[in-house]
Amino acid sequence: MKKIAVIYWSNGGNVEILAESIAKGAREAGAEVSIKMVQDAKVQDIIEADAIALGSPSLDNNKIEQDYMAPFVKELKLLPSHNKALVLFGSYGWDEGKFLENWSELMIDYGFNIVGKLAVKEAPTENEVEEAKSLGKTLAK
Repeated sequence: MKKIAVIYWSNGGNVEILAESIAKGAREAGAEVSIKMVQDAKVQDIIEADAIALGSPSLDNNKIEQDYMAPFVKELKLLPSHNKALVLFGSYGWDEGKFLENWSELMIDYGFNIVGKLAVKEAPTENEVEEAKSLGKTLAK
């Protein structure tokens, strides 16, 4: 059984909806899922997982959340990622989701294998919730 870590930061609840949907999809596909707000997560959660999903809204000019998520992500630079499967997800209001491209480049530089991305404008639609579940299933494979 694959172990999936879903770690996210959410303020308005949109990223949390996506995180829960990814976790649900992974569980439906038979994975063991740990879902945590980034404030409660440890680097050990990433090390112990077979695959990961990280989520953040776009804040501060196309950046991921800077108080918790950015420092957590920075810690991953020193980990041997071994091409670990990664899904990145989040929400945006005005930047058209460009923050996700910047984040993707960073995670590729860190040695992760991005198997999916999802950026939604503000609140996720029903189709986007289903897409998030599908990403969870992809991580579980």
